[in-house]
Amino acid sequence: MSPKYSAKRQIGNIGEDAAAAFLRRKGFVIVERNYLRPWGEIDIIAVKGETVRFVEVKAVSREMVGDVTRENEGYRPEEQVHPAKLKKLARTAEMYMNEKNDQRDYQIDVVGVFLDHARRIAHCRLYEQVL
Repeated sequence: MSPKYSAKRQIGNIGEDAAAAFLRRKGFVIVERNYLRPWGEIDIIAVKGETVRFVEVKAVSREMVGDVTRENEGYRPEEQVHPAKLKKLARTAEMYMNEKNDQRDYQIDVVGVFLDHARRIAHCRLYEQVL
């Protein structure tokens, strides 16, 4: 199996698809996905209202237990967005806005995704303005 299609990447792709659908249901318009630059990548670029949203998606494939709002074994996928990652996101977001000559306000959000393959469901949580 090539690294492009590793299990981790497959989980990431499914998580990003689930997050994009989740954001659309919340009124976001998806503008671009997987915006890649040498120093960073933005999973989803969306607009809601007059604000451009740069969304980092973190997905985990674990069985959800009981109430999905409770943490499974103390692990939350969004906790994997560390300060160094946020700094890269901010730099990449700023570059995107400059490239597009876009003067609108923007913010960085995170979507944590729990994937439950057995029940074929995903549970998403949105954290707004994380930086």
